[in-house]
Amino acid sequence: MEAYEAIISRRSIRKYIDKTIPSVYVEKLLKAGMAAPSAGNQQPWHFIVINERSILDEIPNFHPYSQMLNEAPLAILVCADKRLETHTGCWVEDCSAATQNILLAAHALGMGAVWLGIYLREERTNAIKKLLRLPVNITPLSLIAVGFPAERKPPANRYKENRIHYNEW
Repeated sequence: MEAYEAIISRRSIRKYIDKTIPSVYVEKLLKAGMAAPSAGNQQPWHFIVINERSILDEIPNFHPYSQMLNEAPLAILVCADKRLETHTGCWVEDCSAATQNILLAAHALGMGAVWLGIYLREERTNAIKKLLRLPVNITPLSLIAVGFPAERKPPANRYKENRIHYNEW
């Protein structure tokens, strides 16, 4: 799948078939995440691959929009190590870019994925930190559910000309 097609046709997938994701695919997802741009090339990210069913099943107990993890064979938690920050506060953009790269790579590889917000919800942040025993300097941004899709969605046309401005408002 070419890059433009992956961007235009990617959708949030929340239903998965019962099929294990090969480790070579997991590595490709992580390489895609680490290929993201970052402020000053600081690359503050860390990734936790979650493939233990007991952990995946625990997350919906504190994250109200994560029920798909009951079916997903895999999730990736995208985190920032604030000790690696050289451009204060830019870790959010850096880890968001890594998250989007993973979503696009999953789609390009024939998988489905969905971005679950963690950061800015204190109860989610604290619960995931406790569950995964994150060090104090690690801040989770997003959790990505990944699997082979059990649903197909047509591309969404979100292009709105009235949101485009040239040179001034």
